[in-house]
Amino acid sequence: MTSTGLVIVLAVAAGVSLVRGLLPRLPLPGPLLELLCGLMLGPTVFGLVPVDPLLSAVSVLGMSFVLFLAGYELDVRGLVGPGERPARTGLVISLVLAPIATGVLWLIGWDLRAAGLVACALLATSVGLVGPLLRDSGLATHRVGRLTLAGAALGEIAAIVAISVGFGAARTPLASLALLGVILALGALTAWVFAFVARSPRIRAAVLAQADGGGQARVRLAVLAVAGFALLASTLGLEAVLGAFLAGGLARLVDPDPETTHPGFLIKLDALGFGLLIPVFFVTSGLRLDLRPVLADPRAVLVVPVLLILLLAVRGTAALAYRPVLPARDVLTAGLLLATSLPFLLVAAEIGESSQFLDHAQAGALALTGVLSVVVLPTVAVGLGRRSFAAGVP
Repeated sequence: MTSTGLVIVLAVAAGVSLVRGLLPRLPLPGPLLELLCGLMLGPTVFGLVPVDPLLSAVSVLGMSFVLFLAGYELDVRGLVGPGERPARTGLVISLVLAPIATGVLWLIGWDLRAAGLVACALLATSVGLVGPLLRDSGLATHRVGRLTLAGAALGEIAAIVAISVGFGAARTPLASLALLGVILALGALTAWVFAFVARSPRIRAAVLAQADGGGQARVRLAVLAVAGFALLASTLGLEAVLGAFLAGGLARLVDPDPETTHPGFLIKLDALGFGLLIPVFFVTSGLRLDLRPVLADPRAVLVVPVLLILLLAVRGTAALAYRPVLPARDVLTAGLLLATSLPFLLVAAEIGESSQFLDHAQAGALALTGVLSVVVLPTVAVGLGRRSFAAGVP
């Protein structure tokens, strides 16, 4: 099967990489540029590239890999220490405010299920976008950077669990919780089996012998984990995104220090994800988005600032928990970064449309909110953070 659309999307992905290399000061992250290119080529502007079955399948793999890498980058050990207590308190604040966001959307005319889905998505922060920004700006080792990353990771976990439990195919949330427990138990058992088998010298030698070249055993096992747990979650009636995220977390649990034990594996994961699958997901998301219903409907346009305010309230307000350990400027920095969200809003838009919780205009407004959050909030936040860093705040 050939796909002209896939070739065009790959050309866009390559072009975005070149543009960012030629313009290193460009403040827009790669995923946002890919999404914007998709919007230009899709029905919103020129309508040149349709989404065919092959492109759609690769895009689904890309979405799964986004969530796999989010789970893989999550180091649970860094979330349970006393230093991360403000991040955990911030998550509690977000969990309290999310039902209020649901009520606000319901009051302005949204279906209650749609409002609840969006409120769950508002819990998430784009770790994949915020993390590189903090590292590039030198703030990752700064206290504000560490707390922001911890808060972002906790928000992703909460969003994944909330969406899976509240909006899976299982009939009731109680049944979804039971299924979630089953999946977690199976995941823990799988991790234990892998850890036990990996202790065998023969198995370890076999994996190492096939780690590079044509074998790529570790990469193949990672891809199997993504597909297998996504299928398991979907089969049991939960969202497949839970399985992909869980697969990443289990891979990290089996090998908690891959930077030292298998540094080449991280490079390969980045190559597979950011070299192929993830750019296809973002460009295709732009192709699927049709913002014409949003732009043509004044009520839908007015929803966008409401959603952005709710995003700032649900996630940004969580940074108030950092006030005892951070100065006011750093609290504002953390709040803006925590409210930076794009991938999960795109995922929620796709889930909402496929489940018929959201119509085209609502899904488009949600995606546009994510775009605005990535365009505006990180630029202001990093500028504030650099000032604190220059002032010598630890």
